[in-house]
Amino acid sequence: RRLEVAAMALALGEGGGSRLRRQLESGGFAAGEYVKQLSQQSDGDRDLQEHRQRIQALSEETAQSLKRNVYQNYRQFIETAREISYLESEMYQLSHILTEQKGIMEAVTQALLLQADRDDPTLGARRAAAADPFLPLSAKEAAANEEGRQRTLTTLLEKVEGCRDLLPESPGKYLVYNGDLVEYDADHMAQIQRVHAFLMNDCLLVATALPNRRGAYRYDALYPLDGLAVVNVKDNPPMKDMFKLLMFPESRIFQAENAKIKKEWLEVLEETKRNRALSEKRRLEQEALPRPAPTPPESTNPFEEDEDEEEEEPSAEEEVVDLSLEWIQELPEDLDVCIAQRDFEGAVDLLDKLNEYLGDKPVSQPVKELRAKVDERVRQLTDVLVFELSPDRSLRGGPRATRRAVSQLIRLGQSTKACELFLKNRAAAVQTAIRQLRIEGATLLYIHKLCHVFFTSLLETAREFETDFAGNNGCYSAFVVWARSSMRMFVDAFSKQVFDSKESLSTAAECVKVAKEHCKQLSEIGLDLTFIIHALLVKDIKGALQSYKDIIIEATKHRNSEEMWRKMNLMTPEALGKLREEMRSCGVGNFDQYTGDDCWVNLSYTVVAFTKQTMAFLEEALKLYFPELHMVLLESLVEIILVAVQHVDYSLRCEQDPEKKAFIRQNASFLYETVLPVVEKRFEEGVGKPAKQLQDLRNASRSMRVNPESTTSVV
Repeated sequence: RRLEVAAMALALGEGGGSRLRRQLESGGFAAGEYVKQLSQQSDGDRDLQEHRQRIQALSEETAQSLKRNVYQNYRQFIETAREISYLESEMYQLSHILTEQKGIMEAVTQALLLQADRDDPTLGARRAAAADPFLPLSAKEAAANEEGRQRTLTTLLEKVEGCRDLLPESPGKYLVYNGDLVEYDADHMAQIQRVHAFLMNDCLLVATALPNRRGAYRYDALYPLDGLAVVNVKDNPPMKDMFKLLMFPESRIFQAENAKIKKEWLEVLEETKRNRALSEKRRLEQEALPRPAPTPPESTNPFEEDEDEEEEEPSAEEEVVDLSLEWIQELPEDLDVCIAQRDFEGAVDLLDKLNEYLGDKPVSQPVKELRAKVDERVRQLTDVLVFELSPDRSLRGGPRATRRAVSQLIRLGQSTKACELFLKNRAAAVQTAIRQLRIEGATLLYIHKLCHVFFTSLLETAREFETDFAGNNGCYSAFVVWARSSMRMFVDAFSKQVFDSKESLSTAAECVKVAKEHCKQLSEIGLDLTFIIHALLVKDIKGALQSYKDIIIEATKHRNSEEMWRKMNLMTPEALGKLREEMRSCGVGNFDQYTGDDCWVNLSYTVVAFTKQTMAFLEEALKLYFPELHMVLLESLVEIILVAVQHVDYSLRCEQDPEKKAFIRQNASFLYETVLPVVEKRFEEGVGKPAKQLQDLRNASRSMRVNPESTTSVV
């Protein structure tokens, strides 16, 4: 009976599951009504929980089914995406081929038309009259068309406020196309304003609508067609029907009302630019053609005719510069496109090509006009390259990040400016790197980081400078000046952390040693700045030496004031062994002869402490030593030693007790015969030459030992 009930429940569950699935999948399913009905029909919380579990199980089953379907079709998705990518590449190649074919056909057509015009001069006029209603054949029609164009331009000037002075009424200027557009922000694609664009045969005028005045506009911008580039913007819903206008140093994005108007704008802009370039090309050709020589007056003297012919020969043979080449005609526009696309190498390549072509050609009026247009682009390119090297740009990437802009400036013949901007950029980078260092932990650890950052940056900058300015020897002096100023910035940060914070002399000596070791790395590239760091640090090191000297003198005087002239009792053999090791490290090799039985030392505490402190000062000072500090170090040593010598001299003269006097003489012997020679020897080893002042001091002490009862002071 129980098995029958379980089977029936399972069957009902399965049937209920299928009914529940159909109910949830129905198009008119209302969740609110379903829950309300379920709550009314349920007997209690248990029924609701069971129903919830069935819905949850159905949800998990549906998710698993979707996942299986995705896994089954995943390979097909990948293959389809790959085929789409291949198809897109082929379509791009096909579009490129069609564009090239179109350009070739247009070039052939223009060449044929030009040849036909040369064969029949009247043919060009007849063709232009048939194709262009504004180019009539008769004088009457010409006057009528000219008057119509002038009226159109006058109407335009009346509609747009503020453009009358910027857009003079000149003959031959006429309106080609106009219409409403919406301008968008190039970065965030947010709508800015509604504008009305007027395309004329030589420029594009952009005006904004005046509020509360229908059909009236205010001048916004005027762009010559020679420096204007038009780029189609791919539709990306909801942003569609857009095109971009590039004119250095800015770009603007406009949206047309629909795709048809956008297409008209793109076509009419390209056609007007092409007609403008063609008319300019024809004008240059006419100017480049040699003018026929005037017919000389009849003369009865045959020799005069021969002279005239000889004078006319040079003008007939004068070389004519051919500026009708397609790449020359399109050069200004190509330069604008390269600058807008940040193709600096391509722009400089075009300039080099033009300079090579015009290198040995005479400077005629058309050449001067072409040079004027190109020089304007050169200034624009220079401004962009200067901005690339400005410290306002991102300083990441190291010195190599500036190589592109520097190399192009050098190719433009502006190596001095490139050098100046490169060094300013690197100075800002080094300064930023130093500022970003966190001052934490021990001073020596910070100095290690500071030296690593600074000298690594200096080394990388020097190597990059050698690479970029290899052929410009005149720039190396500027680099040396820059290196000195950078070293001054480093020393400021170094001194602020080491000397201004009143660190101990040992810490200062270790920090200076680290800086010197890093500075020696520059010798890898033949650059030695050790003398610069010495010159910049000499003032701070002098102050540190004098300050520490004063501390030792004060401590010695304090101990002298409490001197009792008693032997030292170290109490334990370990303490005696430690003192022996300390004195041995100070250079005192005969210290054992001053030790007594057990743990006694036959020297006073004052003399032993003075010896250790003086030798420690000398060792740390020698780490800081360079020639500019020779006299400062020597005078400091003499002052310190004189304090002890004067104290011993005074004690010998004043002490009356024979035993204490003998003990004082023993300490004086240790001071004169052991300590002073050790100081003199260590100083000579560290400096490289003997010190006369220390020798004189030792000789004076010898004379005092010969006549111990003398009242003459060593000083």
